[in-house]
Amino acid sequence: MLYELAPPFALVLVAAVLAAVLPRTPGHAVGVLATGAVAALSWIVPEGTYIDVDLFGVFDAVVYNVDPFSRLMGLIFGFIGAAAVLYSYASDADGSQTAIALSYVGTSLGAVYAGDWLTLIFFWELMAVTSTLLVWYYGGRAVRSGFRYAVLHGIGGSLFLAAIVWHYAEVGTVAFTGGGITAGVPAALAAIGIGVNVGFVGLHAWLPDTYPSPHFAASVFLCVFTTKTGVYGMYRAFPDGHLWIAYMGGAMAVFGAFAALLQSDMRRLLSYHIQSQVGYMVAGVGLGGAAIGHGGKYYHELATAGAFGHVFNHILYKGLLFMTVGVIIYRTGKESLDHIGGLGRHMPLTAITFAVAALSIAGFPGFNGFVSKGMIIGAADKKHLEALWYLLLIGGVGTFLSFIKLGYFAFLEGEYSGTVEDANIGQSIAMVSVAGLCVLFGLVPGLLFDILPVSAEAYEYTTYTTGHVAEGLVLALLGLVGFAILRGPLHHVGRVPDIDAVYNRGFFYGGRVLVVGVTELYALLDRGAVRFVSATYWVGANPTLAVLRVSRLLPQSFQPAWTEEQPQTDGGAPSRLYIRAGIGTSILLLASVLTVVLVVVL
Repeated sequence: MLYELAPPFALVLVAAVLAAVLPRTPGHAVGVLATGAVAALSWIVPEGTYIDVDLFGVFDAVVYNVDPFSRLMGLIFGFIGAAAVLYSYASDADGSQTAIALSYVGTSLGAVYAGDWLTLIFFWELMAVTSTLLVWYYGGRAVRSGFRYAVLHGIGGSLFLAAIVWHYAEVGTVAFTGGGITAGVPAALAAIGIGVNVGFVGLHAWLPDTYPSPHFAASVFLCVFTTKTGVYGMYRAFPDGHLWIAYMGGAMAVFGAFAALLQSDMRRLLSYHIQSQVGYMVAGVGLGGAAIGHGGKYYHELATAGAFGHVFNHILYKGLLFMTVGVIIYRTGKESLDHIGGLGRHMPLTAITFAVAALSIAGFPGFNGFVSKGMIIGAADKKHLEALWYLLLIGGVGTFLSFIKLGYFAFLEGEYSGTVEDANIGQSIAMVSVAGLCVLFGLVPGLLFDILPVSAEAYEYTTYTTGHVAEGLVLALLGLVGFAILRGPLHHVGRVPDIDAVYNRGFFYGGRVLVVGVTELYALLDRGAVRFVSATYWVGANPTLAVLRVSRLLPQSFQPAWTEEQPQTDGGAPSRLYIRAGIGTSILLLASVLTVVLVVVL
């Protein structure tokens, strides 16, 4: 079969090569076709399909494995990849940038379709490389932020790899056994390593640092794949969840939402909300295991389904948010809310699609975020985890506040002084397609349930109940009231430093001290070695003076007998010391000294 010969990641990687060598238009067309084919293959390839290879005669690696989870990830990755390539073409991205972006998509697909830990970490690391190249390609400030991104993801990937190696040493296989990573140190290493990708609080600063830096079309790709592949990896590592993972997700939801509220840079604001929304997914993964301990399989399935439903929905509305903000940047050249305003009158299509995406991410009834976010909050409520439930609700209020702020200052208040056009045809097709799905999955949640890796019958969740709708409306009302109170201060807040302001400086100055210290130590040793070698040569050339000078340091009883002044034969000052030694003894002495030198050096 075709899908056995060409797994999804291979199709997209071939398309990446073609996009790099073909002219711009056919190169982008190939990219759209390849990613669209991935979505189709993800839908039609039977569950249980796999491709295994014998690696080094030691590992039985499964490079392509289709199960309900990988199928869902492949479906949404393929669709959003096609929309992002179309958007890139319409946004004047060149073929090289899109080729790098397609390689990023391909390696992400390789990670989610992996059937063993070795294949997963292989594509995981390639995903970090390709995404770094996508950031670096833009140049300018993106080079520095891309470097920091590479360092952090290198550290995270190394910790994840260490966890896999330790796990293999414990269980003797790299295959997915269904039990996740071995508990103890391997699990801790995996959690921290994956935590870099999903943006754990304290490990998150690469998100707002990196995603605002490259070409705005590149940000559409970046906002999708790394963090959501991280959620997938978190589930594979902890299929039974863990309560502390759930609470970390709640902390991410709150921190990201309120950090976003303080931003004026539009893409930086959206980047913090990646952390916030991924927090809901992480909470859902963590609630899987917590639910088993407090009420059986029902809530476990509800939490897991909610986590992956939110992965699916988030990719749609977050990609759409970056597209709408990208159109603003494309038309105005402005990144900050301080330099735009009143764009809704000039860009109605962009304003409408932004509103759809904003209502979706905030979880307003009728939009897709309401469906999946409600499943996760509902699982926390049913489990009587009140603290987590409140964290997720508070994060919801912060989300409403943030997007009311972004929409109001970008599209409603003020009047932009320049001439502005709306999105072009290609951008409009991409945005309207994604916006339509946000509404469709919100109004008909059964369509989402049908493609989730856990069947709807397993958790019997009802989306539109009076309580759920009232909850969504109350959160929206609190967001409106909060914005009315805070509108003035929010419009004038400057860039608020994050934890990276501490560790960036710490690494910079610490690195400078380390480099200078090592350099000076090397210089000191070098000077000492040069002086020692020079002294050795001088001893060989002036043995008489050498013995004379050494003898002066000895007690009187050990000093040699003095004789009459002898003619100087070694180029030094006249000496009165008479040495009864021939040339052979001198050579022996010199050879001994050189031997000692070699022993010390080597």
